[in-house]
Amino acid sequence: MKIQTPFYLLNLIVVVIFLLVLRAGQFRSANTDDEFFQCLLFKSDNATLISQVVYSPNNISYTSVLQFSISNLRFTSPSTPKPRYIVTPVDEFQIQTVVYCSKKHGLEIRTRSGGHDFEGLSYVSQVPFVILDLINLRSITVDTQTATAWVQAGATLGELYYAIAQKSQNLGFPGGICYALGLGGHVSGGGYGAMMRKFGLAADNVVDAQFINVHGRILDRKSMGEDLFWAIRGVGGSSFGIILSLKIKLVPVPETVTVFTIDRTLEQNLTKIILKWQHVAPKIDKDLNIRVLMFSIVNPSTGNRTIRATFDTLFLGGINRLLPLMQEEFPELGLTREDCTEMSWIESVVVGSGFTNGEPAEVLLNRTALPKNSIKGRSDFATHPISEDGFEGIWEFYNDKIGAGMALLVLTPYGGTMDEIPESAIPFSNRLGTLYMIEYVVAWDGDETSPNISWIRNLYNYMASYVSNSPRTSYLNYNDLDLGVGKTYQEASSTWGANYFKSNFDRLVKVKTMVDAGNFFKREQSIPTRS
Repeated sequence: MKIQTPFYLLNLIVVVIFLLVLRAGQFRSANTDDEFFQCLLFKSDNATLISQVVYSPNNISYTSVLQFSISNLRFTSPSTPKPRYIVTPVDEFQIQTVVYCSKKHGLEIRTRSGGHDFEGLSYVSQVPFVILDLINLRSITVDTQTATAWVQAGATLGELYYAIAQKSQNLGFPGGICYALGLGGHVSGGGYGAMMRKFGLAADNVVDAQFINVHGRILDRKSMGEDLFWAIRGVGGSSFGIILSLKIKLVPVPETVTVFTIDRTLEQNLTKIILKWQHVAPKIDKDLNIRVLMFSIVNPSTGNRTIRATFDTLFLGGINRLLPLMQEEFPELGLTREDCTEMSWIESVVVGSGFTNGEPAEVLLNRTALPKNSIKGRSDFATHPISEDGFEGIWEFYNDKIGAGMALLVLTPYGGTMDEIPESAIPFSNRLGTLYMIEYVVAWDGDETSPNISWIRNLYNYMASYVSNSPRTSYLNYNDLDLGVGKTYQEASSTWGANYFKSNFDRLVKVKTMVDAGNFFKREQSIPTRS
């Protein structure tokens, strides 16, 4: 008769083998690292399985796993601090084990869902740390009957949009345009897109969540309570724990939407058009979103540098309703029927993602299609129109040596539903009174970091008198360490706390103190505790 070895005994044998390997010197990590790895093996129900998703610097796949989701090449240099381990869990139990062992052995956790944050905070730390990479947690379940979906934090926006379109042509989600963004970070930080003026932020449309707290417990909305559920929608869940999945409310979209893209340069009266845009875009029909992307080009007619603006637009309706609206509200842009294209919502997502050659929706499933550069980004919110002189100064920045390289200015209109949601509804507080958001981005190849960062800092200083003040507000998902760094209440409240959250900051501190009094989940700009 064949005798089968009990599962628990097999698991113990695997653990013993790994410990022998460690003691043989094949892992050259520090004692803390060895102890952390041993802890993972001992605490796991399946040591074999968890060992397959743990990567140390001695592992041949370590560098490729680390760099796969890094979109900002500023943080790939040899001098950038690297994690002691990367863990790519396949289930929530492995995450619970990572939380337990990180706490026990004094390692900070950096949680990464997409890796697109401007300052690399999801995969860089100045203290010993572990990356918890959620790339394997990406299941999506769409329920058309209730117009909801459960989405794991490691899924991308493109994967979500594609999954929705496979089930319905009349449902969508008001998330971002960049299809490769990880859903966990994007939504928990606010998340805005082309349907924001109609349906609010992505975070405004979260109705439930699965979340692991500092004690390793898995919580949903009911068990976590309304204070914590409020906090994780708009502040980034990594301040409080780890978001496993989100239940989102899907929104109705018409069978036909209309898109148009129109370019205008300074020689085509761009400055006057932008001055009018400031008054029109935040107040026009909420079905219409007219975003503006501006950068420097060489005018082929004159050989001189000029500014070109691209008016990138989504309208939730057909051309016959759009044209009269534009002719009445914004004739200065000169929109014609030939500029417009009717399509389905999912087709508009593909086009809005930069695919303009008839690519199928499956292109949204590619996590690696976006180019990678070194970048630095900052953000502002305009609460009153910028003057003509103000824009003339902006043009000078973008036409100088640095700005003429790979620098971008993006204006995203607010108004509509954004004006109707109270500032205290979720931590994201830029609502009524905000005309538009401003995003500044400079990108470059190679290691010449200083001139580019100096350029964007000088531009940001120049803009101070033209944007919000007391406080000067910024968008959390465009995290910006120039606003200040601090893990204590005193440090945060005097620098970046009010910039991101205004009066919501103190409520966030109260929630943090209640759910993570020891401040285990922390990074350079995480919500601090207060005794």
